[in-house]
Amino acid sequence: MTEYWQSAWEKTLELADGWMRGVARSQEATVTAAARHLELMANSYARLWGGDAPEVVPADRRFADESWRENPAFDVMKQIYLITGQWLVDMTEGLEGLHPDLYKRAKFWTQQAVDAASPSNLALTNPEVLQEVVRTGGTNLVQGFRSLVADLQEGRISMVPHGAFEVGKDLAVTPGRVVYRNPLIELIQYTPTTKRVREVPILAIPPWINKYYVMDLRPENSMFKYLVDAGFTLFTISWKNPDESVLDLEWADYMEMGIVEALRVVGAITGSDRVNTVGYCLGGIIEQVTLAYLAAREGELADQGLPAVSSATFFTTHQDFTDVGDVDVFLSEPEVHLLELLMDASGGYLDGRNMAATFNMLRANDLLWHYVVHNYLLGQTPPAFDLLYWNSDGTRVPGKVHSFLLREFFLANKLKEPDGIQIRGVGIDPGRITIPAYAVAGESDHIVPWRGASKIRQMMGGPVRFILAESGHIAGIINHPAKKKRGYWVNPTRDAKKLDPEEWLAGATKHQGSWWLDWVPWLKKYAGKLTEPPSMGNDAYPPLMAAPGTYVLE
Repeated sequence: MTEYWQSAWEKTLELADGWMRGVARSQEATVTAAARHLELMANSYARLWGGDAPEVVPADRRFADESWRENPAFDVMKQIYLITGQWLVDMTEGLEGLHPDLYKRAKFWTQQAVDAASPSNLALTNPEVLQEVVRTGGTNLVQGFRSLVADLQEGRISMVPHGAFEVGKDLAVTPGRVVYRNPLIELIQYTPTTKRVREVPILAIPPWINKYYVMDLRPENSMFKYLVDAGFTLFTISWKNPDESVLDLEWADYMEMGIVEALRVVGAITGSDRVNTVGYCLGGIIEQVTLAYLAAREGELADQGLPAVSSATFFTTHQDFTDVGDVDVFLSEPEVHLLELLMDASGGYLDGRNMAATFNMLRANDLLWHYVVHNYLLGQTPPAFDLLYWNSDGTRVPGKVHSFLLREFFLANKLKEPDGIQIRGVGIDPGRITIPAYAVAGESDHIVPWRGASKIRQMMGGPVRFILAESGHIAGIINHPAKKKRGYWVNPTRDAKKLDPEEWLAGATKHQGSWWLDWVPWLKKYAGKLTEPPSMGNDAYPPLMAAPGTYVLE
């Protein structure tokens, strides 16, 4: 009984302390906002008399046009908005010590409201739009209305012009053949471009919630073309866009009909008893789970002709789901249950447009309001950008597979528990994976925060070379060396596996340029000697059609 009262007293003190600190932080935010408003008033008076009037709060690129600064009225309105918006967001900081989950949600949705209320989002309060109305006689608003109607019919905001790209003509054009098809995957083998190739082939595993060609965009930034030109024999899985024919499939089916079957076919075509795997995002998660599954069943599978995996590469792959970034605000039990109800109501899958809208909200100013202003208010046509075209070319998400992902990984965080996840009665433990691994995370990735992704160094049973790339979830990975953009960090410490993320970063060395220049030499160590290229398919698996196949077009 004494322990009960002691625990209750401690929790009461903890709650009181959190409440007091919350009140203090709210008061601090209010005082700061009041001081900024007084400073803005003083600066505005100074400007009336020809004096210097610096911005109280630095403006972001929503207000980059000079008209926001040149006109005193719009300048004051802009600064009042920025000061008040920052105050509202800062006020939520007071909840952090009281209720961390409530704090995250309150901060996220407050930021969403602040972003939506920006004067840049309305025609009458955006000087750039008003100038365009005068210049064009209002035709910009007419064109914007037409774009709005067209987008409403499509159910999405256009980020690239309609018809700007065609898959198989402009994108996903690396030559290859579909050499295998089942109800879930098409397997594409790429045509060699070198006289001799590495004997150990590569199997790429894209996420099933996006189409594979993010790794095969235009030739000048295609990762697949780069690998083929470097002398690798390359295969990729192209997942079927789920429809009624695959809605009963579960996570284990995606492993067995997807990755395991692809490994079997790759081995049969090339004659290699080893394969290197490459997984991107959710493709990396299912890659890791499959490797752990195969490691646990090694004795049973020895006589089934399945090639061994020589090395594994992971791009922006969650490990510790304690920190999943801003997407966490959509991942509590009530939200997941609601999502499951929506998937059941829509026929057993989640519409890819809903998934895209969720991720767009995580960067609302860049991926939502920017296009509202430029498409509908300024009447502009968005530029043809291949990555955004791919981002808009979403897929449906199978309900059972998605629900398993959300519950077992995101909610329960079972991947980090040895045998915490069960597949066909087999416990999944990444520690059983003893092959060499190469893992890349994005420094500013808002979908897979790099600190959580870096836990792969401790979770895998073999050596891990961890790379931190500049930029985010896509631009950090798709960074062709020819562009000579961005850079990456590597920690050369022999015992870097033991370091926490901050210690790792403090001891890391930054290199300029693409991390692909570091990855390819690493891959070659596990790709065997140079040999004659294998045939494109074989008698058992004859080529069915040219890449990119049919599933990617669905």
